[in-house]
Amino acid sequence: MKIMISPSRYVQGPNVINDIAKQCQALGLGTKALVTGGKTALNIVKDKIAAAFEPAGISMHAELFGGECCDQEIERLKKISEEYGADFIIGVGGGKALDTAKAVAHYLNIPIVIVPTIAATDAPTSALSVIYTEEGVFQRYLVLPKNPDLVIVDTQIIAQAPARLFVSGMGDALATWFEAAACKQASALNLPGGNSTETALSLARLCYDTLIESGYRAKLAVEKGVVTEDVEKVVEANTLLSGLGFESSGLAAAHAVHDGLTELEQTHSCYHGEKVAFGTLVQLVMENAPNDVLDQVLDFCTKVGLPITLAQLGLSEVTDEELMLVAKSSCDAGKPMHNMPFPVTPEKVFAAIKAADAIGTAYQKQ
Repeated sequence: MKIMISPSRYVQGPNVINDIAKQCQALGLGTKALVTGGKTALNIVKDKIAAAFEPAGISMHAELFGGECCDQEIERLKKISEEYGADFIIGVGGGKALDTAKAVAHYLNIPIVIVPTIAATDAPTSALSVIYTEEGVFQRYLVLPKNPDLVIVDTQIIAQAPARLFVSGMGDALATWFEAAACKQASALNLPGGNSTETALSLARLCYDTLIESGYRAKLAVEKGVVTEDVEKVVEANTLLSGLGFESSGLAAAHAVHDGLTELEQTHSCYHGEKVAFGTLVQLVMENAPNDVLDQVLDFCTKVGLPITLAQLGLSEVTDEELMLVAKSSCDAGKPMHNMPFPVTPEKVFAAIKAADAIGTAYQKQ
Protein backbone atom coordinates (compact mmCIF):
# COMPACT_ATOMS: atom_id res chain seq x y z
CA MET A 1 0.00 0.00 0.00
CA LYS A 2 1.27 3.47 -0.95
CA ILE A 3 0.28 6.59 0.98
CA MET A 4 1.02 10.26 0.37
CA ILE A 5 -0.04 13.10 2.68
CA SER A 6 0.14 16.90 2.41
CA PRO A 7 -1.24 20.12 3.92
CA SER A 8 -4.76 21.11 2.85
CA ARG A 9 -3.60 24.46 1.46
CA TYR A 10 -0.13 25.95 0.85
CA VAL A 11 0.21 29.66 0.00
CA GLN A 12 3.61 31.21 -0.84
CA GLY A 13 4.78 34.58 -2.12
CA PRO A 14 5.72 38.13 -1.08
CA ASN A 15 3.26 39.73 1.38
CA VAL A 16 0.81 36.78 1.38
CA ILE A 17 0.44 37.29 5.16
CA ASN A 18 -2.00 40.07 4.26
CA ASP A 19 -4.32 37.39 2.80
CA ILE A 20 -4.43 35.23 5.94
CA ALA A 21 -8.01 36.13 6.90
CA LYS A 22 -9.28 35.35 3.39
CA GLN A 23 -7.50 31.99 3.43
CA CYS A 24 -8.80 31.09 6.92
CA GLN A 25 -12.35 31.98 5.91
CA ALA A 26 -12.08 29.90 2.74
CA LEU A 27 -11.38 26.87 4.93
CA GLY A 28 -14.01 27.80 7.55
CA LEU A 29 -11.58 27.67 10.47
CA GLY A 30 -13.57 29.83 12.91
CA THR A 31 -13.57 33.30 14.48
CA LYS A 32 -11.19 33.01 17.48
CA ALA A 33 -7.49 32.29 17.01
CA LEU A 34 -4.71 31.72 19.51
CA VAL A 35 -1.45 32.91 17.94
CA THR A 36 1.79 31.58 19.42
CA GLY A 37 5.42 32.05 18.51
CA GLY A 38 8.74 33.39 19.72
CA LYS A 39 9.24 37.06 20.56
CA THR A 40 10.88 37.98 17.24
CA ALA A 41 8.31 36.12 15.16
CA LEU A 42 5.35 37.64 17.02
CA ASN A 43 6.84 41.12 16.61
CA ILE A 44 7.08 40.55 12.86
CA VAL A 45 3.62 39.12 12.13
CA LYS A 46 1.25 39.85 15.03
CA ASP A 47 0.15 43.29 13.82
CA LYS A 48 -0.13 42.08 10.21
CA ILE A 49 -2.40 39.21 11.26
CA ALA A 50 -4.50 41.51 13.49
CA ALA A 51 -4.90 44.02 10.64
CA ALA A 52 -6.10 41.24 8.32
CA PHE A 53 -8.40 39.67 10.93
CA GLU A 54 -10.19 42.79 12.22
CA PRO A 55 -12.29 43.57 9.13
CA ALA A 56 -13.03 39.85 8.76
CA GLY A 57 -14.45 39.62 12.29
CA ILE A 58 -11.79 37.22 13.57
CA SER A 59 -10.41 37.87 17.05
CA MET A 60 -7.00 36.72 18.27
CA HIS A 61 -4.94 36.28 21.42
CA ALA A 62 -1.14 36.26 21.13
CA GLU A 63 0.86 34.06 23.53
CA LEU A 64 4.65 33.95 23.70
CA PHE A 65 6.21 30.54 22.99
CA GLY A 66 8.48 29.33 25.81
CA GLY A 67 11.36 28.29 23.56
CA GLU A 68 11.35 24.48 23.67
CA CYS A 69 8.98 22.00 22.05
CA CYS A 70 8.46 19.89 25.16
CA ASP A 71 5.48 18.31 26.89
CA GLN A 72 5.38 21.01 29.57
CA GLU A 73 5.12 23.85 27.01
CA ILE A 74 2.50 22.01 24.97
CA GLU A 75 0.37 21.53 28.07
CA ARG A 76 0.76 25.20 29.11
CA LEU A 77 -0.39 26.49 25.71
CA LYS A 78 -3.19 23.92 25.57
CA LYS A 79 -4.65 25.29 28.83
CA ILE A 80 -4.39 28.90 27.64
CA SER A 81 -6.13 27.99 24.37
CA GLU A 82 -8.94 26.24 26.23
CA GLU A 83 -9.44 29.21 28.55
CA TYR A 84 -9.56 31.60 25.57
CA GLY A 85 -11.96 29.33 23.69
CA ALA A 86 -9.83 29.25 20.54
CA ASP A 87 -11.43 27.84 17.38
CA PHE A 88 -8.02 27.35 15.79
CA ILE A 89 -4.32 27.77 16.50
CA ILE A 90 -1.81 29.84 14.52
CA GLY A 91 1.84 28.91 14.95
CA VAL A 92 4.38 31.51 13.83
CA GLY A 93 8.17 31.44 13.71
CA GLY A 94 10.62 28.54 13.42
CA GLY A 95 10.51 24.77 13.72
CA LYS A 96 10.12 24.30 17.47
CA ALA A 97 7.40 26.95 17.81
CA LEU A 98 5.53 25.46 14.84
CA ASP A 99 5.86 21.89 16.12
CA THR A 100 4.53 23.02 19.50
CA ALA A 101 1.55 24.77 17.90
CA LYS A 102 0.77 21.67 15.83
CA ALA A 103 0.84 19.49 18.95
CA VAL A 104 -1.45 21.89 20.85
CA ALA A 105 -3.98 21.93 18.00
CA HIS A 106 -3.80 18.13 17.82
CA TYR A 107 -4.55 17.62 21.51
CA LEU A 108 -7.42 20.14 21.32
CA ASN A 109 -8.68 18.62 18.04
CA ILE A 110 -8.94 22.03 16.34
CA PRO A 111 -7.43 23.35 13.06
CA ILE A 112 -3.85 24.60 12.78
CA VAL A 113 -2.48 27.43 10.63
CA ILE A 114 1.27 27.65 10.15
CA VAL A 115 3.10 30.93 9.40
CA PRO A 116 6.87 30.35 9.21
CA THR A 117 9.01 33.46 9.52
CA ILE A 118 12.14 31.53 8.54
CA ALA A 119 12.77 28.76 5.99
CA ALA A 120 15.06 26.83 8.35
CA THR A 121 13.29 23.43 8.42
CA ASP A 122 10.55 21.46 6.70
CA ALA A 123 8.40 21.57 9.86
CA PRO A 124 5.73 23.95 8.43
CA THR A 125 3.99 21.40 6.19
CA SER A 126 4.45 18.17 8.14
CA ALA A 127 2.12 16.04 10.25
CA LEU A 128 4.88 15.66 12.82
CA SER A 129 6.08 17.34 15.99
CA VAL A 130 9.59 16.63 17.25
CA ILE A 131 9.42 16.57 21.04
CA TYR A 132 12.47 17.44 23.15
CA THR A 133 13.13 17.54 26.88
CA GLU A 134 13.07 20.94 28.60
CA GLU A 135 16.87 20.89 28.23
CA GLY A 136 16.72 20.46 24.44
CA VAL A 137 17.59 16.75 24.11
CA PHE A 138 15.60 14.83 21.49
CA GLN A 139 12.89 12.72 23.13
CA ARG A 140 10.43 11.38 20.54
CA TYR A 141 8.51 11.96 17.33
CA LEU A 142 4.82 12.80 17.75
CA VAL A 143 3.14 11.63 14.54
CA LEU A 144 -0.03 13.67 14.00
CA PRO A 145 -3.20 12.37 12.30
CA LYS A 146 -3.19 15.13 9.68
CA ASN A 147 -1.06 17.86 8.14
CA PRO A 148 -1.66 21.57 8.82
CA ASP A 149 -4.91 22.97 7.46
CA LEU A 150 -3.19 26.06 6.07
CA VAL A 151 0.44 27.05 5.52
CA ILE A 152 1.17 30.73 4.76
CA VAL A 153 4.77 31.31 3.60
CA ASP A 154 5.51 35.01 3.14
CA THR A 155 8.80 35.13 1.24
CA GLN A 156 9.23 38.86 1.94
CA ILE A 157 9.33 38.06 5.66
CA ILE A 158 11.62 35.05 5.18
CA ALA A 159 14.11 37.07 3.11
CA GLN A 160 14.58 39.45 6.07
CA ALA A 161 15.65 36.65 8.45
CA PRO A 162 19.33 35.85 9.01
CA ALA A 163 20.84 34.01 6.04
CA ARG A 164 22.20 31.31 8.36
CA LEU A 165 18.64 30.20 9.11
CA PHE A 166 17.85 30.04 5.39
CA VAL A 167 21.00 27.96 4.83
CA SER A 168 20.04 25.68 7.72
CA GLY A 169 16.79 24.98 5.88
CA MET A 170 18.83 23.91 2.88
CA GLY A 171 20.76 21.54 5.16
CA ASP A 172 17.52 19.93 6.31
CA ALA A 173 16.25 19.73 2.72
CA LEU A 174 19.57 18.32 1.48
CA ALA A 175 18.85 15.01 3.22
CA THR A 176 15.39 14.57 1.70
CA TRP A 177 16.33 12.81 -1.54
CA PHE A 178 19.03 10.59 -0.04
CA GLU A 179 16.77 9.48 2.80
CA ALA A 180 13.84 8.93 0.43
CA ALA A 181 16.00 6.81 -1.88
CA ALA A 182 17.28 4.72 1.05
CA CYS A 183 13.73 4.12 2.32
CA LYS A 184 12.58 3.14 -1.16
CA GLN A 185 15.41 0.61 -1.46
CA ALA A 186 14.62 -0.79 2.00
CA SER A 187 10.83 -0.80 1.41
CA ALA A 188 10.65 1.14 4.68
CA LEU A 189 7.35 2.63 5.71
CA ASN A 190 6.80 6.39 5.57
CA LEU A 191 5.26 8.50 8.34
CA PRO A 192 1.61 7.64 7.52
CA GLY A 193 2.55 3.94 7.51
CA GLY A 194 2.67 3.14 3.82
CA ASN A 195 5.22 2.94 1.04
CA SER A 196 6.28 5.94 -0.99
CA THR A 197 4.43 6.99 -4.11
CA GLU A 198 6.40 7.80 -7.25
CA THR A 199 5.07 11.34 -6.82
CA ALA A 200 6.70 11.72 -3.40
CA LEU A 201 10.00 10.31 -4.68
CA SER A 202 9.93 12.72 -7.61
CA LEU A 203 9.31 15.65 -5.28
CA ALA A 204 12.22 14.54 -3.08
CA ARG A 205 14.49 14.45 -6.14
CA LEU A 206 13.20 17.84 -7.31
CA CYS A 207 14.04 19.18 -3.83
CA TYR A 208 17.69 18.13 -4.22
CA ASP A 209 17.99 19.35 -7.81
CA THR A 210 16.53 22.74 -6.83
CA LEU A 211 19.07 23.17 -4.04
CA ILE A 212 21.99 22.35 -6.33
CA GLU A 213 20.72 24.66 -9.08
CA SER A 214 19.49 27.65 -7.06
CA GLY A 215 20.79 27.28 -3.48
CA TYR A 216 23.94 29.37 -3.67
CA ARG A 217 22.35 32.22 -5.65
CA ALA A 218 19.37 32.20 -3.29
CA LYS A 219 21.69 32.49 -0.29
CA LEU A 220 23.40 35.53 -1.85
CA ALA A 221 20.01 37.19 -2.44
CA VAL A 222 18.80 36.53 1.12
CA GLU A 223 22.05 38.03 2.45
CA LYS A 224 20.87 41.24 0.76
CA GLY A 225 17.32 40.84 2.09
CA VAL A 226 15.70 40.54 -1.33
CA VAL A 227 13.33 38.02 -2.93
CA THR A 228 14.35 36.60 -6.32
CA GLU A 229 13.06 33.63 -8.30
CA ASP A 230 15.94 31.59 -6.83
CA VAL A 231 14.75 32.52 -3.33
CA GLU A 232 11.16 31.51 -4.19
CA LYS A 233 12.38 28.15 -5.51
CA VAL A 234 14.58 27.41 -2.49
CA VAL A 235 11.90 28.47 0.01
CA GLU A 236 9.59 26.00 -1.74
CA ALA A 237 12.31 23.33 -1.64
CA ASN A 238 13.10 23.94 2.05
CA THR A 239 9.46 24.01 3.07
CA LEU A 240 7.08 22.19 0.72
CA LEU A 241 9.25 19.80 -1.32
CA SER A 242 11.31 18.71 1.67
CA GLY A 243 8.21 18.41 3.85
CA LEU A 244 6.28 16.30 1.37
CA GLY A 245 9.37 14.31 0.43
CA PHE A 246 10.42 13.34 3.94
CA GLU A 247 7.07 12.36 5.38
CA SER A 248 5.68 10.62 2.32
CA SER A 249 8.96 8.83 1.50
CA GLY A 250 10.63 8.51 4.91
CA LEU A 251 13.59 9.50 7.06
CA ALA A 252 16.82 7.51 7.39
CA ALA A 253 20.40 7.83 8.67
CA ALA A 254 20.86 11.59 8.18
CA HIS A 255 18.13 12.52 10.66
CA ALA A 256 19.08 9.67 13.02
CA VAL A 257 22.61 11.08 13.23
CA HIS A 258 21.09 14.51 13.95
CA ASP A 259 19.11 13.00 16.81
CA GLY A 260 22.27 11.40 18.18
CA LEU A 261 24.21 14.66 17.95
CA THR A 262 21.67 16.39 20.20
CA GLU A 263 23.04 14.21 23.02
CA LEU A 264 26.17 16.39 23.05
CA GLU A 265 25.63 19.82 24.59
CA GLN A 266 28.41 21.27 22.41
CA THR A 267 26.10 20.94 19.36
CA HIS A 268 23.15 22.81 20.88
CA SER A 269 24.35 26.10 19.38
CA CYS A 270 24.00 24.57 15.89
CA TYR A 271 20.70 24.58 14.02
CA HIS A 272 18.72 21.45 13.14
CA GLY A 273 19.58 21.64 9.44
CA GLU A 274 23.28 22.12 10.12
CA LYS A 275 23.38 18.84 12.04
CA VAL A 276 21.26 17.13 9.38
CA ALA A 277 23.71 18.28 6.67
CA PHE A 278 26.58 16.54 8.45
CA GLY A 279 24.28 13.57 9.01
CA THR A 280 23.74 13.44 5.23
CA LEU A 281 27.48 13.17 4.72
CA VAL A 282 27.58 10.35 7.29
CA GLN A 283 24.76 8.54 5.46
CA LEU A 284 26.59 8.84 2.14
CA VAL A 285 29.70 7.32 3.73
CA MET A 286 27.60 4.46 5.13
CA GLU A 287 26.19 3.87 1.64
CA ASN A 288 29.65 4.02 0.05
CA ALA A 289 28.32 6.69 -2.32
CA PRO A 290 30.23 7.39 -5.56
CA ASN A 291 32.85 10.14 -5.53
CA ASP A 292 30.85 12.40 -7.84
CA VAL A 293 27.88 12.36 -5.43
CA LEU A 294 30.08 13.03 -2.40
CA ASP A 295 31.91 15.81 -4.23
CA GLN A 296 28.65 17.48 -5.28
CA VAL A 297 27.34 17.44 -1.68
CA LEU A 298 30.68 18.64 -0.25
CA ASP A 299 30.86 21.44 -2.83
CA PHE A 300 27.29 22.53 -2.18
CA CYS A 301 27.73 22.55 1.61
CA THR A 302 30.98 24.49 1.37
CA LYS A 303 29.55 27.13 -0.98
CA VAL A 304 26.42 27.84 1.07
CA GLY A 305 28.09 27.46 4.49
CA LEU A 306 26.87 24.11 5.85
CA PRO A 307 29.15 22.05 8.13
CA ILE A 308 31.14 19.14 6.70
CA THR A 309 33.34 18.52 9.76
CA LEU A 310 32.80 17.84 13.45
CA ALA A 311 34.76 20.99 14.31
CA GLN A 312 32.14 23.07 12.46
CA LEU A 313 29.53 21.55 14.78
CA GLY A 314 31.47 22.66 17.85
CA LEU A 315 33.06 19.23 18.31
CA SER A 316 36.73 19.98 17.67
CA GLU A 317 37.63 18.39 21.03
CA VAL A 318 35.13 15.52 20.87
CA THR A 319 36.20 12.16 22.31
CA ASP A 320 35.62 8.72 20.83
CA GLU A 321 33.45 7.96 23.86
CA GLU A 322 31.21 10.92 23.04
CA LEU A 323 30.99 9.91 19.38
CA MET A 324 30.04 6.37 20.40
CA LEU A 325 27.26 7.90 22.54
CA VAL A 326 26.04 9.72 19.41
CA ALA A 327 26.25 6.51 17.38
CA LYS A 328 24.39 4.44 19.98
CA SER A 329 21.67 7.07 20.37
CA SER A 330 21.18 7.26 16.59
CA CYS A 331 20.55 3.50 16.56
CA ASP A 332 17.97 3.45 19.37
CA ALA A 333 14.77 1.55 18.68
CA GLY A 334 12.30 3.68 16.76
CA LYS A 335 14.97 5.93 15.23
CA PRO A 336 14.94 6.27 11.41
CA MET A 337 18.43 4.71 11.24
CA HIS A 338 16.65 1.39 10.86
CA ASN A 339 15.12 2.54 7.55
CA MET A 340 18.49 2.04 5.87
CA PRO A 341 18.54 -0.83 3.33
CA PHE A 342 21.18 -2.77 5.29
CA PRO A 343 21.77 -3.70 8.95
CA VAL A 344 23.22 -0.83 10.99
CA THR A 345 25.15 -1.07 14.27
CA PRO A 346 26.50 1.70 16.51
CA GLU A 347 30.00 0.61 15.50
CA LYS A 348 29.14 1.15 11.83
CA VAL A 349 27.74 4.62 12.55
CA PHE A 350 30.76 5.52 14.69
CA ALA A 351 33.09 4.57 11.82
CA ALA A 352 31.02 6.55 9.33
CA ILE A 353 31.06 9.66 11.55
CA LYS A 354 34.84 9.49 11.87
CA ALA A 355 35.26 8.89 8.14
CA ALA A 356 32.84 11.68 7.17
CA ASP A 357 34.76 14.10 9.38
CA ALA A 358 38.05 13.01 7.76
CA ILE A 359 36.59 13.39 4.26
CA GLY A 360 35.20 16.84 5.09
CA THR A 361 38.50 17.94 6.65
CA ALA A 362 40.47 16.74 3.62
CA TYR A 363 38.02 18.51 1.27
CA GLN A 364 38.59 21.80 3.09
CA LYS A 365 42.33 21.50 2.47
CA GLN A 366 42.00 21.04 -1.30
